[in-house]
Amino acid sequence: MKRLAIVLTEGFADWEVAPLTASARTHFGFDVVTATPDGAEVRSMGGMRVAADIATEHLHANAFDALILCGGTVWETEKAPDLNGVIDDFISRDKVVAAICGATLALARAGALNRAAHTSNAADFIADVPGYSGKARYKDSPYAIRDGKVITAAGSAPVTFAAEVYRALGHGGDELDQYVLMFGAEHQPKAI
Repeated sequence: MKRLAIVLTEGFADWEVAPLTASARTHFGFDVVTATPDGAEVRSMGGMRVAADIATEHLHANAFDALILCGGTVWETEKAPDLNGVIDDFISRDKVVAAICGATLALARAGALNRAAHTSNAADFIADVPGYSGKARYKDSPYAIRDGKVITAAGSAPVTFAAEVYRALGHGGDELDQYVLMFGAEHQPKAI
């Protein structure tokens, strides 16, 4: 069974990992483990309260197949958790590491985007992050970007973000393509 560590922070963006967590648990039968700084309960932007399964400080790559960082406004503040050690652990063990929206800042700070093609909310959103020197590898994309086992997405791309996580874990094919088309249908040109 695949095991995903989902990092949530105070004020996390509800919609950014919802397509992934729901389908990972119900469709794929993955073990989805919620991690928060200090193991504290967090509240989403929409007001949902989430009790953590584990503190981010206790995440170890040998126990998981992927590290997923959910976006939210905390990543742009001094209150952003320092996950450099956790991110380095997952990358050094060749595990999937994925971040969406503001959480791409954590990957940039850890240097994880310096050698990987990536995206974010905008090029200037991550340009001045200490530890980041990957500007030449930035791709302005409305879809999630995967380079090996590093996945990034803007906050507006939760469906392709989920799909790229699945592909990186070895679950691709027609069924996943149909999932992306179905949940991304609103972004398709309207038939006249």
